[in-house]
Parts: sequence; C-alpha cells; structure tokens
Amino acid sequence: MAVCARLCGVGPARGCRRRGAAREQRRGAADSEPDTDTDPEEAGGGGGVTEDEEVAERIEGGRPAPPPVEAGPAGRAPLSLLELPPELLVQIFGSLPGTDLPSLARVCTTFRRILRTDTIWRRRCREEYGVCENLRKLEITGVSCRDVYAKLLHRYRHILGLWQPDIGPYGGLLNVVVDGLFIIGWMYLPPHDPHVDDPMRFKPLFRIHLMERKCATVECMYGHKGPHNGHIQIVKKDEFSTKCNQTDHHRMSGGRQEEFRTWLREEWGRTLEDIFHEHMQELILMKFIYTSQYDNCLTYRRIYLPPSSPDDLIRPGLFKGTYGSHGLEIVMLSFHGKKAKGTKITGDPNIPAGQQTVEIDLAHPLQLPDIENLRDFSELSRIVLEVQEQVRREEQEQEQRQEEEERSQQAASQPAASPLGGEGAQGEETAAGAEGMTPDKAPASQPFVLPMGVISRNEDYPRTCRICFYGTGLIAGHGFTSPERTPGVFVLFDDDRFGFIWLELKSFSLYSRIKVSFQNAEAPSREAFDEMLKNIQSLAT
Repeated sequence: MAVCARLCGVGPARGCRRRGAAREQRRGAADSEPDTDTDPEEAGGGGGVTEDEEVAERIEGGRPAPPPVEAGPAGRAPLSLLELPPELLVQIFGSLPGTDLPSLARVCTTFRRILRTDTIWRRRCREEYGVCENLRKLEITGVSCRDVYAKLLHRYRHILGLWQPDIGPYGGLLNVVVDGLFIIGWMYLPPHDPHVDDPMRFKPLFRIHLMERKCATVECMYGHKGPHNGHIQIVKKDEFSTKCNQTDHHRMSGGRQEEFRTWLREEWGRTLEDIFHEHMQELILMKFIYTSQYDNCLTYRRIYLPPSSPDDLIRPGLFKGTYGSHGLEIVMLSFHGKKAKGTKITGDPNIPAGQQTVEIDLAHPLQLPDIENLRDFSELSRIVLEVQEQVRREEQEQEQRQEEEERSQQAASQPAASPLGGEGAQGEETAAGAEGMTPDKAPASQPFVLPMGVISRNEDYPRTCRICFYGTGLIAGHGFTSPERTPGVFVLFDDDRFGFIWLELKSFSLYSRIKVSFQNAEAPSREAFDEMLKNIQSLAT
C-alpha cells in the first residue's frame, strides 16, 4: 500500500489511508478511495458518474486534456502516476495483463475512472485472446469491450483448449477456441474411412457469445434446427460439462430412421446398403445407439498435446489411424525415453479411448529382410519373435540385477559385485548397439511392402520407409475383455506417417499426422502431461 500511495502521490500530507482514516471521512470522496471488487468485470467501476464519464469520453474521443493532477513546478519530472496525462495512463494500463487491472482499480478512483476506457480492454481482448474484429461495432448493441473481456473471454477462459468427451469407449476430440466474438466448441472427426491422409472434419457442438450487457449466452449447436438454449457448468479447472435445454431441436421429423441415415452419411460418408460387411454394420449401429444417449449432456476432461524433445524420433502429436471395421480413430503419439506410446483419443468397444494402443521399443530396431523375403509373413514373424525373446531375457536379467543389488545393500554397507555382471555387460552392449542405429544413421529410405496375407484398409501406403522398431499392440475382445499385448512392427515412413503391423491379427494400421494448429493445448510441464495420460487411461479402464 505504501508503494501505491507513493505512485498516486498520496501520503501522510495527502490523506494516507493507514494513518488518516478519520481525515478521509471528513474529506469525502478522495482519490485514494479503495475498490474491494477484484473481478475484471468490475475493474472499470459501477454506476454512471458524470465526472467519470467525461474523463473516459475525453480519453476515447481525443478531447483536450486538462492540466495533470497537482503537477509539479515547471520543468520538474512527474513524481507520481497521477501527474501523467490520462492518455499516457491508458497506454500504460493497456499493456498490463487484464487479470492485474482489478487490483489496479482498487488503488484510487482516478485509476478506476481511467480503467473504464474501452481502449484498454480492446487491447487486452486482442493481445490475450486474439480478437481482431472491429470491437467498435459493439457500441451499437451497448456492449463494451470490458464486457466482452470480463463476461465472455475471462469468465470462460478455463474451457479454452483440447478436451476429451466422456462418451464411453468412443471418446472424441473437442477444441474450444475464441472465434471472433464467439467462443465455439468444435468436435473434430477423422476423415471418412479409409482415407487417412484426408484433412479432419469438424462440426460445432456449442457456442457462447454476448448478446447484451447482462451475461453471456450459451447455445447448443447439436442437430439440424439451428442454435438453441444450452448451459455450461465449469466443474473444475480441467473439467466442464454441457447441457442442452431444448433437446427437441435434435429430433428429426422422420424419426430415428432418418436420424440414423443422416448420422451415417456424416460419420461414414455412405449408406448402410453400401456396407456389405455384416460385422461392420453391427458396429456402426451400436455406435449410433450408444452415442445418441449423450446428445443431452456431456462431460469433458482436458487433454494436452505431448511435449517434444530434440531427441524424439519424430515430432509427437495427434494422428489419425485405420482400425479395421472400427474405421479411423485418433491416436496421440508421445515419447518417453526409450519408449514411444500411442494413446487412443477416440476408441471402440474393443479398445476404448484412453488406452495405450501401441508401444514402441526404441532400443530395439529391426533390420527388415530384402523386399522378396519381406513378402513372406513367416520370415517377418521369425525376426520379430526373436527380438521379443531377447527383450524378455533382458527384462528378466534387469529384474535379477535389481534383486541382487537390494540383497547386497541389506547384507553390507558396501555392496558386493553382482555375479550377473557379465550378463549385465552384455545387456548394455545390446542397448548400445540399438542406440547406434538412430534415424540419422539409418539408411535414408529402404523398400517396404506388406507381407502376403496381411490385411490393410488402405492399400495406398508408402512403399519406402526410414526405420522399423519392435513394438507391442493392445488387442482385446468386445467390451475390453481379455486384453493382452502382442508383438508387432512399428514402421516409420516419414515425419508425418507411420504404420504398425499386428502379427497376431495379420493386420496393418496406417497413421497420418493431424495437421491442425491447436491453441491453449500445451502441457504446463512434463509431469502434468504424464498425469493426464494416467488419468484418461484409468477412466477408460
């Protein structure tokens, strides 16, 4: 408070609040009058005061400024902020974060009056939330830039970013962004199967905008009858829910059959008659029935994009991949030391969203046979199973070394040399050999073809690859029953595409990067990202 008093030119001789409370009461409304509201919505003050409006109008309209408050002698530099022209204070205050302005408004009534200037809040809307529209048009509706900042942008700032909806095993990807004078929740959908290289599709689920000064309006965008009344509840920082208050807007005149046909065209780009596989028809119908139950209320949990490192094999991020009869699904690729993980953002009744679909062992690259022998599935299986056995032995040796070290530490303060030292050295040599075969040292490209008998939804896969690694893929029965990890081959084609051969299923999945620039999606720390992965997997389980 002493600093604020010095900046404002307020002190013992001018009505310091701490020493002269009685004097303040006698003086009436003093420049040092405090403001106890800390919300940005109130940073500019309450009801209309003629003097305040004149100050704001003069600043906005460029009217001549009166002499500074208690200006010092001629030629003396100002000793307090109150001696600066209001126009300069507007520039200074406009450069501060909007969340700091309520505290500034509590310093004195002069600061509070200046903070009513829309120029300040227009700048904060632009710099903090990217609102580039001509906010002066809002004057027609009587909505100020401060209203936009406080009642729309600041109030709903916690829902900006990427989210995963809780739709059972299916999940999803929601991106909440500031779009002009709206906050819109866009649901991102993979392209139609099997066109994995096509761009993502998206549709709006809800929007928030300011129609009047009172409060922001939430509208549900689901269905085909236009925007209608909705509600958003921010449960906590990393979780919120939406509710539609007019679900009749979701219904179609032709009943459920018309709704299903419309959903099928949007989701799969075809009709049920075009899908000849009976099992695929059952999966599609099951998804429609299940997801239709969530058109009234949905809960979303925040997800982060994976952090990157210069040592990563490729840039981590979101990919769309082929999953047989389940169609295309969204997978997040992240790197964790000598491991890479593919986590499902969208899922299916077998492997639900949130589960780790593939794991790549970067310490065990695979040397593929020549192109002719690669066509032989049994030859590829032999190579992969040999590496699987090697990995199993190394894990057992590591467990034995850890147990031996624990016993040695318990027996004496100076641990004895481990009898498995020779095996440990062999394991280190194997790892060193693996590390030596990095993508930089591997051949720029090598021929690639799928072995005979391996099924692929997309025959237009790349015919050259950079490097391959041993990995495991998660498979399970319907309802995520009897899950198990089975061996497979991770194939890196280029910076934006990779594949995975599921040996036990004799199936191939092709993944292509989602090339969308998502805002407000970076993890605050590596620990926060790992905790997020752990949470979405536990929810799926």
